[in-house]
Order: sequence, then structure tokens, then C-alpha cells
Amino acid sequence: MTPTAPDLRTEVQHFFDDFVAAFSAFSGPRIAERYGAPYVAVDARGAWRRFHTNGETGNYFQQVVMQYHGQGCRSCRFCDLEVQALGPSGALATVTWELLREDASVLSTWRESYTLVRGEDGRLAVAASVDHAG
Repeated sequence: MTPTAPDLRTEVQHFFDDFVAAFSAFSGPRIAERYGAPYVAVDARGAWRRFHTNGETGNYFQQVVMQYHGQGCRSCRFCDLEVQALGPSGALATVTWELLREDASVLSTWRESYTLVRGEDGRLAVAASVDHAG
């Protein structure tokens, strides 16, 4: 069954809520559980990176979260969620991310879009993400 538009928005909201919970563990492999394989990342400069396995994606995110932690990040949150259905099996979701210090002040912010695809298990997973130039 294909979710209706409000159901899809709620499902995507829960997807990112789960992402925030995974991020709080500062575990790249746990974050990578929400990503498909292969996964393509495009950074704000337009550089492409392709990860062929969830292990590669987990290693990449482990480096990212350790860098964030070293900069003083202790958690993250998202806001300004936009969701567009991509047929019955996916969505384009865009969020604004905020990295937070221990006192909940904002360390960094950026906008990012995700192509989410529904797997055989029925769950959404990230197939590609694009950081917006700031």
C-alpha cells in the first residue's frame, strides 16, 4: 500500500527523528543503517562520493561524526522539513540541519536534500543526498 501524502510526511518525519537518535550515539555504522547500498553523496561544492556498501557508508559517517564531536557537537536536530512523493516507492525530503553544542547552542547549520527509496522490507532508506551551497 502506498502511503497518502500526510502519511508519507509523517513517515519521513519519523525517519529523520530516528536519524537524530542514531546520530546521538556518534556511531557511523548505526547512522549507515538508514542508507541504501550503493549510496551517493554530493557535497556543497558539487563533489560526488559513491559508497558501494553499508560498511563504506558507516566508515564515512564515523569520520564525519568524530569530526563534529571534535568541534564540540553533542547532538543535532532538523527543521523546515519538505517532502515530495516520488511515485509509490520514494520521496525527496529536504531538511535544515543544526549541529548543537552541549548547551544546545547552534554550532553549524546547513540545508540538505535526500532521495529516499522504499526497500523490499517496506522501510525508507537514503539512496542519495545533496548538501546545498550555503
